Amino acid sequence: MGGSESQSVGVSPWIDACRRMVDAQRELYSRTTGIDARTEYVGVGEGGDRTLAIDAEAEAIVFGELDALHRSGAEFTAISEERGKVVFGAGESPTRVVIDPIDGSLNARRTLPSFALSVAVASGPSMADVELGYVWDFGAAEEFVAERGRGALLDGEPLLARGPGYGLELVGLEGTKPELTLPLVEGLVGRAFRIRAVGSLALTLCYVAGGRLDGMLSGRSTRSVDVAAAQLIAREAGAKVEFGELAHAEAGLDLGARYGITAALDPEMLATLLEIQGESAAHHEPNPDRA
Repeated sequence: MGGSESQSVGVSPWIDACRRMVDAQRELYSRTTGIDARTEYVGVGEGGDRTLAIDAEAEAIVFGELDALHRSGAEFTAISEERGKVVFGAGESPTRVVIDPIDGSLNARRTLPSFALSVAVASGPSMADVELGYVWDFGAAEEFVAERGRGALLDGEPLLARGPGYGLELVGLEGTKPELTLPLVEGLVGRAFRIRAVGSLALTLCYVAGGRLDGMLSGRSTRSVDVAAAQLIAREAGAKVEFGELAHAEAGLDLGARYGITAALDPEMLATLLEIQGESAAHHEPNPDRA
């Protein structure tokens, strides 16, 4: 479905705004098609990564929609990889909007199709407070949406975290620097059948949400902007998600927060992956970088 098409349920001003972001970003990527065109840097973002021109343009699209929402009366604090914390309103509202305009920036730069827009809206400062998760997959043109307590949808249809029932047949790995990934791969030997590295934490979590992957691990600690939306989608679909040793209410949404993330279709598979994560200690990587 296109970014501007409406679902029969779950439509809100936030979702409508996200769909307008998608439409504008798709136009951006359609005219910025080559690797050279996507490899122009313009500075360093608040998240500490070098900022690509295409990242800055994608974020400008997002903030244009946030400005429009604010003009219509919404007050919130935006948390974004490039601009950091931006307050929309006279005072700091408890509502937080956590954005990654391009999750999977390296894929986007190299013209690989697996990258996403990720937007989460929360009523407080932690992962437990996320009320709405929206992820758009630009490669597959798929829309993942979840509202807390109302389940998850894929292109308007119920999304359920159900696999074929073969255990850890297919496990996603993220944060795949070789030196960080090797301990995880070694831990998966004899416990998983195959691995996949998508290159986008948001999409990997959404693939667990849909039962496409049986579970996922990250070789580095993650930031809120990477996972805030997709973790809600996964949980609302029925998957199990953990943030290292932190409770969901302890995993903060601020840009400086760091934590491990592990997800699986059921508690038994999650326990296995958490054991592997603990053995590798990879999620203690102090300075995560672009996927």
